[in-house]
Amino acid sequence: MDDHQTQDLVKELVLRLVSGESGGGGRDAGGALRFAHRLLSSRLAPAVLPDEHALAESIKRRLASSGRPDDALAFADLHSKLSVRSRPASLWPLLYLLDSLSSHRRGAAASSCLPNLPTAVPPRGPPTTGGKPASRVPGTPLGGVVLVSKDPDNIREIALREYTELVLDETEVSEAALVRDVLYACQGIDGRYVRYDKGSDTYDLPDAVRVPRSTRTLVRKLCEVGWLFRKVRGFISDNVSRLPSDAATEVGTVAQAFCSALQEELSDYYKLLAVLESYSLNPIPTPGSDSGVSGNYLSLRRLVVWLAEPAVRMRLMAILVDGCRGLRGGGMAGAIHGHAQHGDPMFQDFMGRLLRRVCSPLFEMVRSWVLEGELEDVFGEFFIVGQPVKAESLWREGYLIQSDMLPTFISPVLAQRILRTGKSINFLRVCCDDNGWAEAATEAAAYVGTTTSRGGLGYGQIDALEALVVEAAKRIDQRLMDVIHKRYRFKDHCLAIKRYLLLGQGDFVQYLMDVVGPELSEPANRISSFHLAGLLETAIRASDAQYDDRDILDRIKVKMMDHGDGDRGWDVFSLEYDARVPLDTVFTASVMKMYLKIFNFLWKLKRVDHSLTGVWKTMKPNCIVSSPFYKEGTSIRAQFVSVLRKCQVLFNEMNHFVTNFQYYIMFEVLEISWARFSEEMDAAKDLDDLLMGHDKYLTSIVEKSLLGERSLGILRNLFALFDIILQFRSHADRWFERIYELQLRGKGKSKTKSKETGSWLDGGRKAMIQLAGELFRKMGEDLDSIAKDYTASLDSFISQLPLQQHVDLKFLLFRLDFTEYYSRVSSSK
Repeated sequence: MDDHQTQDLVKELVLRLVSGESGGGGRDAGGALRFAHRLLSSRLAPAVLPDEHALAESIKRRLASSGRPDDALAFADLHSKLSVRSRPASLWPLLYLLDSLSSHRRGAAASSCLPNLPTAVPPRGPPTTGGKPASRVPGTPLGGVVLVSKDPDNIREIALREYTELVLDETEVSEAALVRDVLYACQGIDGRYVRYDKGSDTYDLPDAVRVPRSTRTLVRKLCEVGWLFRKVRGFISDNVSRLPSDAATEVGTVAQAFCSALQEELSDYYKLLAVLESYSLNPIPTPGSDSGVSGNYLSLRRLVVWLAEPAVRMRLMAILVDGCRGLRGGGMAGAIHGHAQHGDPMFQDFMGRLLRRVCSPLFEMVRSWVLEGELEDVFGEFFIVGQPVKAESLWREGYLIQSDMLPTFISPVLAQRILRTGKSINFLRVCCDDNGWAEAATEAAAYVGTTTSRGGLGYGQIDALEALVVEAAKRIDQRLMDVIHKRYRFKDHCLAIKRYLLLGQGDFVQYLMDVVGPELSEPANRISSFHLAGLLETAIRASDAQYDDRDILDRIKVKMMDHGDGDRGWDVFSLEYDARVPLDTVFTASVMKMYLKIFNFLWKLKRVDHSLTGVWKTMKPNCIVSSPFYKEGTSIRAQFVSVLRKCQVLFNEMNHFVTNFQYYIMFEVLEISWARFSEEMDAAKDLDDLLMGHDKYLTSIVEKSLLGERSLGILRNLFALFDIILQFRSHADRWFERIYELQLRGKGKSKTKSKETGSWLDGGRKAMIQLAGELFRKMGEDLDSIAKDYTASLDSFISQLPLQQHVDLKFLLFRLDFTEYYSRVSSSK
C-alpha cells in the first residue's frame, strides 16, 4: 500500500460504495477506509490453492444452478476476454475477491462492525408497482452488505500472535541478531553468536545458544555461503599475497587472471551484501501486528531467497577453486573449461565470462608465438616450451609441447600447427637470417580478418584462432620452403651427397679407387690424411666432378676413422660432406653417421668389384697364352690349364654375385629411393614433411642394403663373402706374381746359358718345371679351399634372403638365382 495511486483508487472505491448507502455515508467513510487498508495490508493468504480455472468453473456452476444461466454465460464471456488480455495468474485474486464478496453477506447485526457497502447494481426483487419499490424479502440485508473475510473475529491472527509470543519465550536470540550474524558469516567474519568452528570446518551456532531447531537448521543452510566464500577468498589470498622471494611457487598470469575474475565476481557479491545490510536495519514485523512497517526488512526466510542465486555462483567458484589447486597455465584453463559444459544458461554465462578473463593471457601467448615467434612465457604456463640448443638442433629439439599444459579446448592437431608455425619463424630468423616471415604473418592475419595487436583473440573464438594458425602456417611454411630450396639449394646438396658419399658418380669413384688404392693398402697409421685429400682433389679433377659447383666440391672432405694397429687404409678411409647451417638441421650428426655407414658399405662393395677387375686383368687370355708353361709338355701344361680353369670358374662365380648385387644396390636401392625422395621433396609443404621424406629415404636405403638391425645375421655372411673375394684377389696376385718370376728366371737362364752344354740346361729346366708343378699344386689346393668357403658362405647368404622383411630383397634373390642353379645345388645336398 505504499503506492499513492493504489491508495487513491482504494479510497475512491470505498467512497463510491459508501456514498450509495442511505443516510449520509460520510460519517462511516473513514472507518471503512481504515478497514480496507488493514484488509489489503494483511499478510494472511486464503487457505485455498490459487487455481483460477477451478474457481471460474465453480462460479459458473453456482450461477447456473441458481437459475441464472444468462449471467453464467456473461461471466464466461467476460472471463475469457480478461484471460486473453491479462497476465497469467493475475485473475485469480480478483475472482476470489468477487466470489468472497458475493457468497458472504452479512445481516443488519454486522452493520456495527462494518459499514454497509452497496453493490453497483441493486439486488433483484419483485417488480415495482406504481413507481414504488416492492416490499423487501425478509432476511435480505439492506443495500446488499457483504462480509469481506472468512475470519471475522481475526482468530487466525490472534493465534499467530500467540504462537509468535511462545517462540519468543523459547528463543533467547532475536531473529534480527541472527540475520546480522549470518550476514557477517557470509563475509567470512565471526558474529556474536554465529562463529567459525575449525574442528568441523563450518559456521554454526554454539549449542549453548537456545534457538528452535528449525532456526538452527536455517542458519546452517545460510552459513554455507559464508563457508564457500571463505574457501574462494582463501584461494585468492594464497595466490595473490605470496612473497616475491617465493620463486618456486610464483603465480602465473593465468592464475592471476583467474583470481582477478573471482575478485570481480566477489565485488558483485559484496554489493549484494551491502544492500542486505541496509535492509537488516529495518525492524522485522511480528505476525498480526497492524503497525505500518516497511516491506524492505530482512528475515532469515527472506535471506534464503536473497542468497539462493549467489549461493549457486559461490558453490561453482568453490568447485573451480578446488579443481585448480596445484595447476597452472594451460592446465588450469583446461580444468576450468571442463566445468563450462553445462546446459544451464546462468552457468554458461558465468563460465563464459570467467573463461574470457582466464584465457586472455593464454591466447595472447598463442598470438605472439604464431605471428611473431616470441615465447612470452615467464612463468612456464604455455603448452610450448623452449630450451637452449645449438642452431642445428633448433628445429628438432628447440621447442616441444608440454602435454600437461595443453588446454582441452585446443586439439593436439591445432597444437602441432601452432608449434610448427612458431618454429618456422624462429628457424627463418635464427638459422636462415631471413625476415620475410613478418610480411607473411601480417598477410595471414589480414586474410582471416584478425588484428595483429594484443587482445585480438579470446575464449570462444577457437574457429578464428584455428583459421589464423592455418593461414599463418601455410604462408610462413611456404616462405621457409622457398628459402631452403632457392637460397640454400637443398636439392643440389642432396644430389651431391648421393653422387659422392653414396658413390653415384661412377667415373669419380673409379678414378678415386685407382689413385688411392695403393695408398690405402698401407697400414692405417702410416697414411696421411693430407695426402689423401690431395688424391681426392686429383680424382675430382680427372672426372666429370670438376664441372660441379665449387661450393659443393669444397664440402667434400676425407675422413680417417678411428683405427687400431692391424687396420689398413681401406678399413678407415671415408668421405664426409660438410653440411652447414641451416642444412645441418636435415643433415644432423646422427644422419651423417648413417651416411657414413652406408658409404663404408658401398666403399667395400666397390673395393670388392675393383679387386675382381684386377684379378681379371691378371688372368686375361693374352697373358695366359703367352706364358711359357702353356707351351711346355703335356704334364705341366695340363696342370697349368687345370689351375687356370679353376681360377677362372671361381672368378666367374664371384663376378656374377658382385655384379648382380652391385646392380641391385645402385639401381634397385639407391636410384629408386632417390626418385621417391625427389617426389616427396617437391611435394613437401613444410620442413617437417621434408625431414620426414629424408628420414624415409635413409631408412629405405638402410633396410634394402641389409644394414638394418634386423639384417645383422645376413650382413655378417655378406661381409664374409667380401672377405673371401678379397682373399681370392690376394692369393691370385701372389700366385701370378710367382708364375711371372718363374717365367722371368726361365727366360734369363735360357739367354745366358744357351751356349752351354745341354745337360746343364736340361737340369735347370727340370728344376723350374718342378717348382712350377709344386706351385700349381699349391694353387689348386688353395683354390679348392677358397671355393669351398665361398660356396658355403654364398649358400648361407642366399638361404637367408627369403627370411628378410623387405619385399625388394626377394628381387635380389631372383637376380642371383635366376637359373635356380643354387636352389638345385642346395636341394641336392
